[in-house]
Amino acid sequence: MAKQVIEYAGVPVGIVVPDRDSLKFIAVKFHVHELDGQHFASSSDVLRAIHKLMSTSRASVHHAA
Repeated sequence: MAKQVIEYAGVPVGIVVPDRDSLKFIAVKFHVHELDGQHFASSSDVLRAIHKLMSTSRASVHHAA
């Protein structure tokens, strides 16, 4: 597998590159930087992690207001 662009809500937020037996996520947008360098089994797992991160971020913003 070659590197693959990862999009969230239609916006490129990072790439995954093969690293050993998994995919390493490299963030290119600040709002997903928390996941930078993490390893995942599949690109679907990366998207789930991004969705969870973004959902948590939005929830904390709404509670802070």
